[in-house]
Amino acid sequence: MRAWWVCGVALVAATLQAQVAPEKTGQVERLPSPPQPHWVFATDLVLERTSVVDVQRGLFLGSVPGGYGTFQPLFSRRRPEIYVPATYYSRRTRGERTDVLEIYDTQTLGFVAEIPIPPKRALNRIALNHVALADDERFVAVFNWTTGTSLSIVDVERRRFVAEIDTPGCSLAYAAGPRRFFSLCPDGAAFVLEVDDDGNERRRTRTQPFFDPRKDPVTEKAVRAGSVWYFVSFEGVVHPVDVSGPELRFLPTWQLTDEADRRASWRTGGNQHLAAHERLGRLYVLMHQGEKDTHKEPGSEVWVYDLASAKRLQRIPLRFPGATIYGFAIEPDASWRWPLPWIWQRVLNRWIPPLVTAITVTQDSAPLLVTACEYAGALGIYDARTGEFLRRVQPIGWTTDLLFAPYPGEGS
Repeated sequence: MRAWWVCGVALVAATLQAQVAPEKTGQVERLPSPPQPHWVFATDLVLERTSVVDVQRGLFLGSVPGGYGTFQPLFSRRRPEIYVPATYYSRRTRGERTDVLEIYDTQTLGFVAEIPIPPKRALNRIALNHVALADDERFVAVFNWTTGTSLSIVDVERRRFVAEIDTPGCSLAYAAGPRRFFSLCPDGAAFVLEVDDDGNERRRTRTQPFFDPRKDPVTEKAVRAGSVWYFVSFEGVVHPVDVSGPELRFLPTWQLTDEADRRASWRTGGNQHLAAHERLGRLYVLMHQGEKDTHKEPGSEVWVYDLASAKRLQRIPLRFPGATIYGFAIEPDASWRWPLPWIWQRVLNRWIPPLVTAITVTQDSAPLLVTACEYAGALGIYDARTGEFLRRVQPIGWTTDLLFAPYPGEGS
């Protein structure tokens, strides 16, 4: 069904003639410092870049390249730097492989430096939590996946690769303090790695399982609010993991759905189905109606929960984020004669399913909920407190895979 809708949008686009205004060239500007809370970073698998978008003003600000394959950028709040794990092949898709951790300037989006790392980093369709920045922003851990699993530890202050540390059978990378990371293990346990002040292994432990991977596995797409990571299982059970103390603490679990929701087949879904607002204490969850094993299906609503009480506060119905083709927006302009603009808006808002695959929330006092569809280079913008649909921002690229709103506002 999803493929039919995508084909339908492309067919409509091919029949409409939209004129694209010529771009002004030769303008080079610096972005303001500090970075703004309404800047959203959207990764594009096709163009292999991260688009920087001001979702408040609806402006495309620039982009950061990402190398071959999928990637997740990291953002420093202490330094004007963005970190991107990147892979390159000498013959584009073959030949000698080189992996690096690249560093970019947040004001110019220009390249600053690269740090070579072992050519082993995991290349998956969705690269969420494949890389982590320690809480004091000294070390980065890059998840490697070959015939074995390991973490590459990089000192971003001294600009050097430190060590590759094996994580037997355990995958991904989650920050858990200034010198600590953890990974998920096949039996539902967490592998915890502590490093010393040079980045070398200091201590490793393995916790007791905190979920049952055979009965109800969690997804790897956890989000963090303060010192707590929130993992959600396929059946909608929330598993909070507190990383504030000397040992990881697994807090009481709670359920996203009640009996009526489950009878109606409401489930989490999409590529990036969780977002959290730390100061408001809110968890935003992308939901859809589907049977078991439909956890990659796009969502039609965002459900909002209070993290303190574990109660649902709100259901936000979603709209299709926007239609683009080959990086161009399909939207009315002066060449569209009535009733084409009216018809097109009705198509976008009522006839095309939401098809939302990723969400994020800005971290300021006037937060925005941002949605995306992996098939389009467009963003849907909502008031994160009221759920009101505000606008679409397009085009921002060819596809939109992951969304990040890393910078807090004043008072955060």
